Amino acid sequence: MLAAFGQPATLGAASLFSALALLPVNIISLLWVRRLVHRDGTTLREMIGFDRTRIGRDIAWGLLWIVVLWLPFIAAIVGTMFAIFGTGLFAGFETALAPPEAEIPAITPLLASVLGIVAFVTFAPLNAPTEELVYRGYSQPPLVARWGAAFGVTVPAIAFGLQHIFFAATPAGMLVYGVAFFVWGLGSGIIYLRQRRLMPLIVAHFVVNLATSIPALLLPLALG
Repeated sequence: MLAAFGQPATLGAASLFSALALLPVNIISLLWVRRLVHRDGTTLREMIGFDRTRIGRDIAWGLLWIVVLWLPFIAAIVGTMFAIFGTGLFAGFETALAPPEAEIPAITPLLASVLGIVAFVTFAPLNAPTEELVYRGYSQPPLVARWGAAFGVTVPAIAFGLQHIFFAATPAGMLVYGVAFFVWGLGSGIIYLRQRRLMPLIVAHFVVNLATSIPALLLPLALG
């Protein structure tokens, strides 16, 4: 979208506009899965497994899952970068993920601040539960039941990886994101298959999304 309007895809700009573009997608997806879940005779709360008495444990599990998922995620990024750039993979990070030739988009600091706050406030709280409900909570169990665990975990992970290629600023970055988020989705799917609880994964997803949406808040500083 940025390229179509002649705007550079800087790290801050890509984070800002991707988060904003996902806002209607998250809302529509959440309402859609809620309708499907209600049709099946359950609720989102039941599917998530929210329980006030387990909040502390869910947060602890979520923080653990960040560490568990982060290791193969980073390995997937480094491995894919090595496959593309060979021994020059570390120099290639800037080229693939944050092109140095990109410039700051032509928007005012005030507008960037408003959009950044909207993106930061809405992205993590909506995106984390929505994606976990769509990919793990709703999609995975029937696939596992019908086609087996390997198929049921892998297919949503592939879709999860494909979705995240649109966060990348270059074709090489798209490949890196696709592989890395497929690995993350695969790990999350295995965790959900074994633990059978969505809330800890939502906690992990929320914390990661909160961190990755910070560049949207920093964009006004670059513009100023």
